[in-house]
Amino acid sequence: MEEIRFYNTLTHRIETFEPLEPPHVYVYTCGPTVYDYQHIGNFKTFLFADVLRRFLDLCGFTVHQVMNLTDVGHMTDDQIADGSGEDKMQVASRRLKEAKKQGTVPAGAVADPDDPYQIADFYTSAFIEDARLLGVKIADEYPQQTPRATDHVQSGMIPMIQKLLERGHAYVAQDGVVYYSVESFPTYGCLSGNTLEQVRSGAGGRVLAEHQSAKRHPADFMLWKPDPSHLMKWDSPWGAGYPNWHIECSVMATALHGRDIIDIHTGGEDNIFPHHECEIAQTCGATGQDLFARFWMHSRHLRVDGQKMSKSKGSFYTVRDVTSGGLTGRPVDPKVLRYDLLKAHYRSNLNFTKRGLADSAVNVRRIREAEQKLREQANGAEVQISNDHPTVRAFMAALGDDLNMSSALAEVSNFVRARRGDAAERLAVLKKLDTVLGVLDQSNGHGDQWAADRCRQIDEARVGKDFVTADLLRQELIDADYEVRTTPEGTAATKKLA
Repeated sequence: MEEIRFYNTLTHRIETFEPLEPPHVYVYTCGPTVYDYQHIGNFKTFLFADVLRRFLDLCGFTVHQVMNLTDVGHMTDDQIADGSGEDKMQVASRRLKEAKKQGTVPAGAVADPDDPYQIADFYTSAFIEDARLLGVKIADEYPQQTPRATDHVQSGMIPMIQKLLERGHAYVAQDGVVYYSVESFPTYGCLSGNTLEQVRSGAGGRVLAEHQSAKRHPADFMLWKPDPSHLMKWDSPWGAGYPNWHIECSVMATALHGRDIIDIHTGGEDNIFPHHECEIAQTCGATGQDLFARFWMHSRHLRVDGQKMSKSKGSFYTVRDVTSGGLTGRPVDPKVLRYDLLKAHYRSNLNFTKRGLADSAVNVRRIREAEQKLREQANGAEVQISNDHPTVRAFMAALGDDLNMSSALAEVSNFVRARRGDAAERLAVLKKLDTVLGVLDQSNGHGDQWAADRCRQIDEARVGKDFVTADLLRQELIDADYEVRTTPEGTAATKKLA
């Protein structure tokens, strides 16, 4: 394998990636806030992290990836650094109570909307279900980990805040809130490029004016807020209250990996400031290290028809909206959505459209048809191939170039079109490429026995010159959302993927 090079947000340049302790690679991915269904923009970021993890697996690394579940502390006004706004779990509680009054609560949903843990359970299950549909590998690891923020408040967050106080990186303000002192951390702003002077003047509207806060500096951010009336609260040396969102990831990244410095931290570009900037300050302040994550990698936004997703404009889609047919009018194979969300370079905006989804369905169908034909031609023969195979090497070289997905997909497309060589070997190559792509798993009845029986009956009717019956059977397949093709070899039906 040639050298791997990734863009590092921390240094603002593409650098050669080498893990601290090869072959182990430690990755932390900012996960969902489990107060609602995740939308396709969220999953663009999660799928970028999944491709990264699968690629490193293919390279032979032992990847340790942690993705958190935020079930407390993520405020509606998270741009404001003093914890103002409303906890998103409280928003979910109010929304579900209203839905319950109107009789529109989803079947099997939260029995008690006042219980934030039930809310978290419901939306965590929904997230994992969606993640598995899209082939996100990390979903299978959740039973072995405790990635919920609430599991780490007393065991990790409170002790880390105490350590920050002891080391002079935090203070208790007159209003009783514990703040992180950004002036105690000289390199604050190294990730985002925001200087303390820029933040003082209200960079991006992310901080309150000095006269509105008890903070020493307007960029100081909350670590703990005493609030005995809060929906979720814990006892602490600073009174019953709750932690801020930022401290969760510092604690969980270090605790679940068992180390102070990790190799890669991923998230969406909206996490860069203030969330990831605050993570660096907190973690380094608590550990005494100069570094928290060696590489910071961020996915850019998803747009729908060229615009920001909007509920009011009807362009806001969850995974289940798309797969159930809410966008196209018919069900969409989850792996088509996976392909569509990962086909663009992670550092470019992805424009999500019906046409683009249809194009992705065509590409996925070609890959699956190639795999099916190769399986038939191989007739059970199996071969093992290494990463030195020319196609695999070119595919990996593309991904090693800062996850250049368009070049990697071009290698897949060229390979599928070539149609020459030993079938068993080609099948093994395609399966190896799919360890990253993850589109060969079929879920919507593609190739099922019912369709195969109808195809056989069509061929029998045609042989008997019973074209009326053949046409009726063909229409039955078409009505069931199959594409039907008759060739000299016989009739074949393929489930439409989008």
